[in-house]
Amino acid sequence: MKLPRTDLPLSRPALLVLAYRYLVRDEKGDPVETPEEMFWRVARAVAEAEREFGEDPEFWAERFYQLMASLDFLPNSPTLMNAGLPLGQLSACFVLPVEDSLEAIFEALKAAALIHKSGGGTGFSFSRLRPKGDVVRTTQGVASGPVSFMRVFDAATEAIKQGGKRRGANMGILRVDHPDIEEFILIKRDPRELRNFNISVAVTEDFIKALKQGADFPLINPRTGQETRRVKARHLFDLLTESAWMTGDPGVIFLDTINRANPTPLLGPIESTNPCGEQPLLPYESCNLGSINLSRFVKDRQVDYPRLGKTVRLAVRFLDDVIEVNRFPLPQIARITRLNRKIGLGVMGFADLLIRLGIPYDSAEAVKLAEEIMAFIERESVAESQRLGEIRGSFPAFPGSLWDEKGFPAMRNATTTTVAPTGTLSLIAGTSSGIEPLFALAYRRRALEGVEWTEIHPEFLKALEERKLPVEDIVAEVLERGGLSGIKGVPEDLKRLFVTAFEVSPERHLAIQAAFQRHTHNAVSKTINLPEDTPKEEIGRIYLKAYELGLKGVTIYRYGSRPEAPLRLAREESCPECGEPLEPREQCLFCAGCGYSAGCG
Repeated sequence: MKLPRTDLPLSRPALLVLAYRYLVRDEKGDPVETPEEMFWRVARAVAEAEREFGEDPEFWAERFYQLMASLDFLPNSPTLMNAGLPLGQLSACFVLPVEDSLEAIFEALKAAALIHKSGGGTGFSFSRLRPKGDVVRTTQGVASGPVSFMRVFDAATEAIKQGGKRRGANMGILRVDHPDIEEFILIKRDPRELRNFNISVAVTEDFIKALKQGADFPLINPRTGQETRRVKARHLFDLLTESAWMTGDPGVIFLDTINRANPTPLLGPIESTNPCGEQPLLPYESCNLGSINLSRFVKDRQVDYPRLGKTVRLAVRFLDDVIEVNRFPLPQIARITRLNRKIGLGVMGFADLLIRLGIPYDSAEAVKLAEEIMAFIERESVAESQRLGEIRGSFPAFPGSLWDEKGFPAMRNATTTTVAPTGTLSLIAGTSSGIEPLFALAYRRRALEGVEWTEIHPEFLKALEERKLPVEDIVAEVLERGGLSGIKGVPEDLKRLFVTAFEVSPERHLAIQAAFQRHTHNAVSKTINLPEDTPKEEIGRIYLKAYELGLKGVTIYRYGSRPEAPLRLAREESCPECGEPLEPREQCLFCAGCGYSAGCG
């Protein structure tokens, strides 16, 4: 594909992903807009909302353009793809209800198809569906159960492929007390099953209590509310951790923790999240996300908080304007989204920020900084949302909300913060993904025309050159080993600073996630990367520790456990579109060459 011209500081991989996924293309598939034109298209479309409040759209379009073109901030992919175009669907995250009737199930499927076509991802709780073998009075037959209907959703998603721009992504959730929970936990041990789903078990406090007491746990038929049988809580937990050890699925979400933070409990409980787990939502609710590129906020070897604060406030305004101009795929989604006006401002480039500050990711200092930064972003985003609420009016569900109960005079948005995965966004911004550590220090890249080259993390290359170390020899070993561990001649401080995902201890992964979660209204997408020789029992310890730390969910990936074989050093299976190695990121597989993904939201 012909790469677009640009004067922006965008790398070749960034231009490739823009050409593949984001820029407007002609009938031949060639881009007909530049990255600059894309950012202007988005800025002007979103700034049109300002007209509603008596503001000058051109003034705000200029500010929104600079916010994005500087790569200080990027909104979620559907906003970049669809703003200013006829489709106009700008949200990434949706949750749809699945009620216990054939008509309702296929209404949900139809809604999901429309959302996938527009570039969004969908989350579902299948917990309301009656279990396999239960009675169906209208036909005198027996129910086939939640997992069978998940297969139908999976097949439909495969056919849609999100309009050719992003592959369909789903989250399937089942409560731990559903009678079909064992079938659900085991389903993805077969690599052919539910390839377009991430799945998570909704764990309750009652289950944790039964597990700690070594007790039996009741399974409840959702149709009748009656207990169907009892199982050992330990049996279910061992089944869950063994499946996660084998395949990475299921993850877990902690349902009671999520609902304690539900900002509008009068509208009902939260049952599900979006595909990567960072956005718990009510049925029919959507949320638009955006991420600040932390790696650009270093000044004199310190975090540039004054500039970060200005960026946070402008980003909140941008995301609130997105809700105004968004064209929602269903009237039910428009209604509940506008009732709550949730936005999710998060971060990317955290690992690169730490490197530029000289702080190892696997350190107590990194955990302290994570909490400090996210607390600052939370304070600034809440202050801006309150200010906008006083000017524009609070979100309609404000009376009786947590904000109302806390005595806030106004709030424009029911939530302001989410830490999302940023696969293609971080590729465009030229920075590390979300709050993850570096996945690799060097990649072998291959262009579509067959040209190959090695790409080295710029800070790593700079450090090697400053120390006058043999760059070619070290990079060759890094490509083979995946990191600096065991490479002779590399100083220990560099090995500590340039640690990669599988070298970080599970405790530190969890500590970083918890530090961000303490100051995030929604949830935090993070993968706990584990070495291949990790014992099964370690998974259970991680899940229980995550619960105790107050996390809303957790995802693990044990190196080499997925059948798709994502990026095993330099020798793994490649992307079906451009030939790059695939890597595991936040419950999905991602190509850092062209932005192809499987299972990402």
